[in-house]
Amino acid sequence: MKNKEIIKKAFKQSIPIMCSYLFVSIAYGMMMNEAGFAWHVALLVSFLIYTGAFQFLLITLLSGGASLLTISVTALLMNSRQLFYSLSFIDVFIKMKQKWYMIFTMTDETYAVKCNLEEQNKEEVMFYVALFSRSYWLIGTVLGAILGNLIPFDLTGIDFCMTALFIIIFMDQLEKNKDHFPAIVGVITAIICLVAFGSQNFMLPSLIISSMVLLVKQGGTGYE
Repeated sequence: MKNKEIIKKAFKQSIPIMCSYLFVSIAYGMMMNEAGFAWHVALLVSFLIYTGAFQFLLITLLSGGASLLTISVTALLMNSRQLFYSLSFIDVFIKMKQKWYMIFTMTDETYAVKCNLEEQNKEEVMFYVALFSRSYWLIGTVLGAILGNLIPFDLTGIDFCMTALFIIIFMDQLEKNKDHFPAIVGVITAIICLVAFGSQNFMLPSLIISSMVLLVKQGGTGYE
C-alpha cells in the first residue's frame, strides 16, 4: 500500500476522533482562557499532557494553586489506565520505528480506534491515526483559547461527545466481531467495580480485573 493510501486510510479511521477532539479541545481552550491562561500556555499543556480529562482537571488545580506533588499524584492516578492500553499493544509497538512515540499516544479514543483496525499495514495506519488525533487536539486547543473572549458559549455537557464516541465504537465492534467475550467481560467487570468502588474509583480495578481475565483466557485457550 502506498504511503498516500495509508495516510488516507488513517485519516478516515480518525474522523470519529476528530469529531470528538475538535469540540472538546475548543471547549478546553476556552476554559483555559477563562481561567486567565494565554493561548500558548494552553497549547503547551495540550502538547505535554495527552489525556484530555486530566487537562480539564488541571485547570482547577492550577487555578487553585495546587502543589506540584498534588498535581503529579493526581495525574498518575487518573492516567494509570494508559499503562494497560500500551501493554495491550506492546507486541505491535516493538516492531515500529516510532515505538517510543506510540507509547504516549494511547488515549481512550485512539485506543478504541486502534483496536478496530485491520491487520494490513496496521503499524503505519496506527502511527498516522495517533498523529492526526494529536493534531486535532492541538488545533482545537489553540482555536478555543484564541476565540474564548470572542464567542459566548455554554460549555455544559460538551464532554458527552467522548461518551458518545465510545458507545458508537463499542456497538461497531459488537457488530463486526463474532467473539463477544472481551466485551462481556469488560461490561460485567465495570458494573461490579462501579458498585464496589464507586464512580470515582472503579476504572483502575475494572481494567486490572478485565486484563487478568483476558490474559488467563488467552493463555488457557489461545484466545486472540
